Amino acid sequence: MRHIQRSARGFTLLELLVVLVVLGLLAGIVGPKYFNQLGRSETKVARAQIEGLNKALDIYRLELGHYPSSEQGLIALTAAPSDEPRWAGPYLQKAVPQDPWGRDYIYRSPGENGDYDLLSMGKDGQPGGDGENAEITNW
Repeated sequence: MRHIQRSARGFTLLELLVVLVVLGLLAGIVGPKYFNQLGRSETKVARAQIEGLNKALDIYRLELGHYPSSEQGLIALTAAPSDEPRWAGPYLQKAVPQDPWGRDYIYRSPGENGDYDLLSMGKDGQPGGDGENAEITNW
């Protein structure tokens, strides 16, 4: 009986192709789920920022008796408006944040859905939409 000894020369082309196919399948399965989670986390960040702004606006109202006007905007939470002598802020520790997509939050006072409306237009920056593109609001 004769033994054929094969020396270790590396991987064959077939073995490399099998590995690449397996990696491609894994990327095809895991990739979309990962990016879907990323979109959901941006929406959660926007909701959390809106909640924080809501609390700051409520403190502003408790101290001054009213919410900032639309003209004063959210900047009234960090800098004293010239027509508010009783302003005792800042009501936010840092600057007013932008939404996770890099746009300013929309603030209207008085609002159409309450004392004020605070919203982000979502990923697409347009009214309406579903999923990541949906508006995130305080109502």
